Amino acid sequence: MSQQKQVVIIGGGISGLTAAYYLQKEKQKENLSIDLKLIESSKRLGGKIQTVQKDGFTIERGPDSFLARKESAARLAEEVGLKDQLVPNGTGQSYILVNGKLHPMPSGSFMGIPTQVRPFLFSGLFSPVGKVRAAQDLVKAKKEVEGDQSLGLFFRRRLGNEVVENLIEPLLSGIYAGDIDELSLQSTFPMFYDFEQHYGSLIKGLRKKYPMKKRKKGEKKPSMFRTLEHGLESLVDAIEDSLESGIVQKNTQVNHIEKHDEGYHLLLSDGTVQEADAVIIAAPHFAAQRMLSQYEFMAPFKETNATSVANVAMAFDESAIKKDIDGTGFVVSRNSDFRITACTWTHKKWPHSTPEGKVLLRCYVGKPADQEVVHLSDEEIVEICLRDLNQTMDITERPDFSVVTRWHDSMPQYKVGHKERLDQITAEMKEHLPGIYLAGNSYRGIGLPDCMDQGEEAVRQVLEYLE
Repeated sequence: MSQQKQVVIIGGGISGLTAAYYLQKEKQKENLSIDLKLIESSKRLGGKIQTVQKDGFTIERGPDSFLARKESAARLAEEVGLKDQLVPNGTGQSYILVNGKLHPMPSGSFMGIPTQVRPFLFSGLFSPVGKVRAAQDLVKAKKEVEGDQSLGLFFRRRLGNEVVENLIEPLLSGIYAGDIDELSLQSTFPMFYDFEQHYGSLIKGLRKKYPMKKRKKGEKKPSMFRTLEHGLESLVDAIEDSLESGIVQKNTQVNHIEKHDEGYHLLLSDGTVQEADAVIIAAPHFAAQRMLSQYEFMAPFKETNATSVANVAMAFDESAIKKDIDGTGFVVSRNSDFRITACTWTHKKWPHSTPEGKVLLRCYVGKPADQEVVHLSDEEIVEICLRDLNQTMDITERPDFSVVTRWHDSMPQYKVGHKERLDQITAEMKEHLPGIYLAGNSYRGIGLPDCMDQGEEAVRQVLEYLE
């Protein structure tokens, strides 16, 4: 880079922040002539990462953790000085609510797929017919499918309806806030298709890939998740503090991006123009389409929908819980008439988040077929959650306080064909918009590590392009 290059990152969620951090790191390490700018439309950074500290409670409004086996999140936390604040989750029994009753999650299941025979056979989640049908996965012939298919179709073919509706669907719908009969297998869990093709069975494939380690009697299962002692927003703050002065520009929206002979012009909401040699769009798909609306190949993003969700954190004195259940929470089957989709017993999953003698519950609402619940008042949403919880935990008292959070159009739906459409769009961008790259939960993964990986990959692409 003989001349100084201007790189603009649009969006200050975790994808954009990760890109900014690693691009600045490369700039400093290699003494690159880069002028970096991060533009965020709201007054704060972090996107859906938002932590509330109240009366000794640590409450997450958005994600509460990240998978430990995906290393990028812990690595970034360590790089910004938060290694000693990483906390593993408390482990315990998790449950599935089916037909008004809580059933223990069968041990040895991976994303709802059984890998151990005994816990599955003795589970009350399935009828004898359902168990026999699921066992057919071990002998059922593989089916080669050209292109994509839905999660629901794939899992029903391998394991049958009962396992899908009572185990897999509540888990996967909780992650993606979508309908598994519409969600793309190739964009969510392509490894399961690979297991079928290579091993002829999901169960056999999981046993090979993730062999179960025998635990000693009384030994707790290992923690799968990590968070930060003072909340995930402390990671956002640490990254922001690490960025050089003048990089971040808040309360500014990018309205439009125009291609010029020398790079790009970004038309900003304050009436100014920001020039750029390369751009990372770490913003939702509908924002990317709006900024580049003059390009017809961006049109599929306009048709990609996103669901809205809400969650309610409620604090109680532990005496208010008449029926205390030893576990970390439960998910709800679509066969239940509950409006909540899940409940985390946060005081058990994350003991550090709750003062001694108190209880913190976090309920989720907003199924694809129940989007109107997100638009109800705080009081109405709290009442819905209390009514449902009363049926499982015998809670009759009012919470000491509650925190209601709504995330409108926040969960992009990776519907069948998503990867193919995205690959086509990025190929067109490479030809017609060289130097512009996408990163974020609208594209290639919704978890925090997935978004961080996309931010890092965008940095790699930018540096390769500029050089």
